Amino acid sequence: MLTLLKLLKDGRFHSGQALGAALGISRSAVWKQLQKLEVELNLPIHKVRGRGYKLAAPLELIDQGTLADSHYPISIFESLDSTNAEALRGVSAGRAAPFVVVAEQQSAGRGRRGRKWVSPFAQNIYYSLVLRMDGGMHQLEGLSLVVGLAVMSVLRSYDCSSVGLKWPNDLLVGNKKIAGILLELVGDPADVCHVVIGIGINVNMKATNEVDQAWTSMRLETGKEVNRNLVILTLSETLQMYLERHAKLGFSAVQAEWESNHLWAGREVSLIAGVNQVNGTVIGIDPQGALRLSVEGQEKVFSGGELSLRLRNDS
Repeated sequence: MLTLLKLLKDGRFHSGQALGAALGISRSAVWKQLQKLEVELNLPIHKVRGRGYKLAAPLELIDQGTLADSHYPISIFESLDSTNAEALRGVSAGRAAPFVVVAEQQSAGRGRRGRKWVSPFAQNIYYSLVLRMDGGMHQLEGLSLVVGLAVMSVLRSYDCSSVGLKWPNDLLVGNKKIAGILLELVGDPADVCHVVIGIGINVNMKATNEVDQAWTSMRLETGKEVNRNLVILTLSETLQMYLERHAKLGFSAVQAEWESNHLWAGREVSLIAGVNQVNGTVIGIDPQGALRLSVEGQEKVFSGGELSLRLRNDS
């Protein structure tokens, strides 16, 4: 099916006979594969008698050759349950870190707190980087916030100049989500562990009925199609730079940079942990990346992977 898709990716008409000859199958078999493409990948295919078949629009696929110079070894998949899940399977199988998993599509993409991450085929970036961490918990302090800075830097380099950070794991343009981060640990964080850094970036997505919150994409913000291969290369390079700095100097080295780009600084918020809710005003973050809130006139500090931050009176 992927071979057929590569023949069609130019967005031009191809006859059923030519496609069958290229694939070594009958025209009826071509027709069945085209139907499968439409159903499984949700790719509209135009069919015109006498001209053949074409995709509704040209398609750029993630290309191993283009990514050969990436800072990290990259494995590319047509479809996965999620890149984080595949990365964790790689760790369990003994694959040496660091390595990256990317996919054209996810069937069970995950955000924080078990939320679904909508993952249409060949439109966005679904990226997971695996790192080995030796030497204790301090290397994990503020890690997701450092990754957020790296992703923000990448987005701004592609003309998404209004993107900013929301504690702890989201990147927004105004109140619209453009990217998210999900960190997962396996092993002993006090000794030796692996961390999977999952990153989802809305790149060329223009419309969907599946997202249950305000969202945007690089294409919607810039008005032009974005080359995902180049974004992946830039992302790996930028992550490497920020992660090296974090490993050497700790989160405090980038704390001021993060705070200067926090969109909700000074805002009235609700911090939600399960059934519990704390209302307060955002002061900032501490040197470990924890959130500082003013709650009834007193400063309180919060951290943890299952916390959710929302603007007050924000539906």
